[in-house]
Amino acid sequence: MTHPESDLPGRPAEHAPDERPGGCADPAVGLLLTISEAVVLAVLLIWLGLRGLGRSHAPVDSGAPSGSGAGAETDWVPTIAFGVLALVVVVLATVLLRDRWYWAGGIQVLVAVALCTLTLTSAFQADADAPPAPAPAWNSPPCHSGGDSGECARSGG
Repeated sequence: MTHPESDLPGRPAEHAPDERPGGCADPAVGLLLTISEAVVLAVLLIWLGLRGLGRSHAPVDSGAPSGSGAGAETDWVPTIAFGVLALVVVVLATVLLRDRWYWAGGIQVLVAVALCTLTLTSAFQADADAPPAPAPAWNSPPCHSGGDSGECARSGG
């Protein structure tokens, strides 16, 4: 009795190239994941929009300096939110591609690239919208000559 080589103990069984875990459900899972991520992104954008609207109508504290002394601070929440969502999609794409769900994983890679672009754009926009640092105030020294000479007139004192 002879056995084919693939049936020998210790040898892995050979699979046909068309045999993948997802089959025809692979593109459908990719589409379903993309739609669910679009819904999550829409909810995130609505939340960030309402948050920004609330911040724009908040009373401005003009008397007391902020903790950093620079006035209004840069809002990094949108950048962090988009970054977390992009990180989740990157991990999901990695898991799908490792499990040979090529269509779903490929679609997730495209979504991850778009979200990373959105994250970087948000970071650069937050940096560009940051208020400039206030100019240092310089107080001129008092006039020591008694005010009779032109020194006090030139120094502004």
